[in-house]
Amino acid sequence: MKIQEIIVVEGKDDTTAIKRAVDADTIETNGSAVNQSTIEKIRRAQETRGVIIFTDPDYPGEKIRKTIAENVPGCKHAFLTKAAAMAKGDKGIGVEHASPEAIREALGDAQVMMEQPVEKITQEDLIAAGLIAGKGAKERRIRLGELLKIGYTNGKQLHKRLMMFQISKQEFSEALVQVLQQEGENE
Repeated sequence: MKIQEIIVVEGKDDTTAIKRAVDADTIETNGSAVNQSTIEKIRRAQETRGVIIFTDPDYPGEKIRKTIAENVPGCKHAFLTKAAAMAKGDKGIGVEHASPEAIREALGDAQVMMEQPVEKITQEDLIAAGLIAGKGAKERRIRLGELLKIGYTNGKQLHKRLMMFQISKQEFSEALVQVLQQEGENE
């Protein structure tokens, strides 16, 4: 599988994992303090071939993703679940630990975040759905993020990410039904 866009990852081990899964070029940020030189490389890549931001599903990874998205608009975003990025023996989390299949799937599902998003799902919808505050809200958000392929978010970020990816009411409702059905089966 050849990827046209340049994939932005955190480090050398991530590049190695990407190259095991797909034929692609990468730019490494080498940590969460993304410098101006790296931003310029990413900006140039976005102008010429397009960019997919593919960082670890943890706080530093989200910080890198946010920094790049603010400085280089129009990039695609690929997400791994924490489970798919977990090292054997729970010793670390990151793209480098994901299977080639999980990497290919995440890259295949990459999406562009909208610059001027339109609100389709309100904060009130999220509260009514039990996704913000209350028992089980975090677990529901984790599962919803997996189903919609938008990554994990806290309660505050969920509304923003749903808007940025322009998730429709129908997509949201269908995913929520699955989340609630699974929850019912697990009780």
